[in-house]
Amino acid sequence: MPKASTPPRKSSTRKRAAPKVAFTAPGLSKDDGATTSAVLAERLVALLDLTATLKHIHWNVVGPGFIAVHEMLDPQYAGVADMVDATAERIAALGGEPNGLPGHLVAARTWDDYDLGRDSVQAHLGALDVVYAGVISAHREAIEAVAELDPITEDLLIGQTGTLEQYHWFVRAHLQNTSGVLSTQGESTERGAAKAARGR
Repeated sequence: MPKASTPPRKSSTRKRAAPKVAFTAPGLSKDDGATTSAVLAERLVALLDLTATLKHIHWNVVGPGFIAVHEMLDPQYAGVADMVDATAERIAALGGEPNGLPGHLVAARTWDDYDLGRDSVQAHLGALDVVYAGVISAHREAIEAVAELDPITEDLLIGQTGTLEQYHWFVRAHLQNTSGVLSTQGESTERGAAKAARGR
C-alpha cells in the first residue's frame, strides 16, 4: 500500500565511509581518491534510481498531453544513463569499485520507491519535480564535498548538474502558470506534489 508521503529523494548527510583503494588517479592521494570515490558511489545509486524512475513514468503516464511527456522522457532517460556510465567509470578510474547491482541500490539508497503508478500527466510531472529537486540538491552537495579533493570529479558533477537542471526546467515548464508560479510550490513529497499538480 502506498505511503501517504515520501521523503525527498536526497542523499543523507551521513559521514561517508571511504573504502580503501589500492591505487587512484595520478596526483591524488589514496585517501582523497577513496573519499571522492565514496561520494561518487552515492551519486551512482541516485542516478541509477533516476533512470528506473524515468522509465517507470514513461510507461505509466496517461491522459491529455501523454505523447509529449512520454517522448520528452526518452532523451532524459538516455542522458541520465550516460551520467550513470560516466560516474561508474570515474569511480573505477579512482581505484574504486562501482556497484550497479539491484540489491546494492536498494540497500544503499536513503529514500523509498517512486510513489505513483499509472497516473495523469500532471500528477507524474508534479512528483517528478520533487524527484529532480532531490537529486539536484544532493549533486550540489557532492560538488562541495569534492571541490577541494579532485577538480576532475568536481567538473564531472557540475556538468551533470547543469543537464539535470535543464531536464528539471522542462518538467517545471508544464507546472507553472504565466506568472511563473509552480503548482507544486511548497510541496516536498511526491504524493503531495502530484496532488497539487492535479489541482486536487
